[in-house]
Amino acid sequence: MIVSGKLLVSLSLLVLVFKVSHGQPLVPALIIFGDSVADVGNNNNRTTLVKANFPPYGRDFVNHQPTGRFCNGKLATDFTAEYLGFTSYPPAFLSQEATGMGILTGVNFASAASGYYNWTAQLWGAISLDQQLNYYNEYQSIVVNMVGEAEANAIFSGAIHLLSAGTSDFIQNYYINPFLRGYTPDQFSEILMRSYSSFIQKLYGLGARRIGVTNLPPIGCLPASITLFGSGSNQWNIKLNQDAILFNNKLNNTSQTLQKSLPGLKLVVFDIYQPLLDMITNPSDNGFFESRRACCGTGTFETSVLCNSRSVGTCNNATGYVFWDGFHPSEAANEVLAGDLLAQGIDLIS
Repeated sequence: MIVSGKLLVSLSLLVLVFKVSHGQPLVPALIIFGDSVADVGNNNNRTTLVKANFPPYGRDFVNHQPTGRFCNGKLATDFTAEYLGFTSYPPAFLSQEATGMGILTGVNFASAASGYYNWTAQLWGAISLDQQLNYYNEYQSIVVNMVGEAEANAIFSGAIHLLSAGTSDFIQNYYINPFLRGYTPDQFSEILMRSYSSFIQKLYGLGARRIGVTNLPPIGCLPASITLFGSGSNQWNIKLNQDAILFNNKLNNTSQTLQKSLPGLKLVVFDIYQPLLDMITNPSDNGFFESRRACCGTGTFETSVLCNSRSVGTCNNATGYVFWDGFHPSEAANEVLAGDLLAQGIDLIS
């Protein structure tokens, strides 16, 4: 009997759901790196304008309080933690919650406005990926002191490490920085690939063996991108989407090379480009009715400090919106994306 690939994935997901409902999480820990798509509060106490620790951010989250998440509720990584069987979310490493035995199941180092290019983080006062790795090294020492080296190494090698980066490098740096105009998108992507490759090799050197990285979304379709780079057309910026596709192709090729050269590494590139594009193109097929305007304010450009409790026009119910603010998906969209990530990431938990 020939079993289709989709059926195999469905059967695998059923097995995973059964395991989670009858025992411990599928992996010992969940470790998260990256940018605003994954930041859960590391930027809260930093000297940066790129924060989300004030209303209306977090209005649909636990206790309806802002946490630093750039969303009305849960991030895709929060849903991922739930799907993996964890009963809590990896706390921001720089927060007061990152203490005690709870950190053994993972922490979050992501910082809004960070990217593969260190200058992106410096430009916005974010935590660079290099510094996030330094914090991970510090975290590892804490874990070793708590449980001993052998058990700690088992946690690090068995943990899933997720990385989300690249969008800020383009939207918040390359497209607006006159000092980068000498680079073509292809050349700039090559610079980012060198940083990405270095990051994965360093993470591997720290004991990580299960790594998932998200590719770029259709950046030309983000509400803020249409407003800022759409030349008044109110249409997607096709050029930006083409840049994202070019970057994603390089990311796939670089990841294949890394997997071949690093023994025992499981490296999965998660495609969020197509799932998000599908939601934007056919919102009603996924239970949405609005994919051009975001929920916050006018829905055309607001994010971070521009999305606040005084933003006029903020929607009452974000569940029908693909985007929460000008750059970031709503909780409802994040749930759809997380389901896609789970299906694509079977290799990381098998």
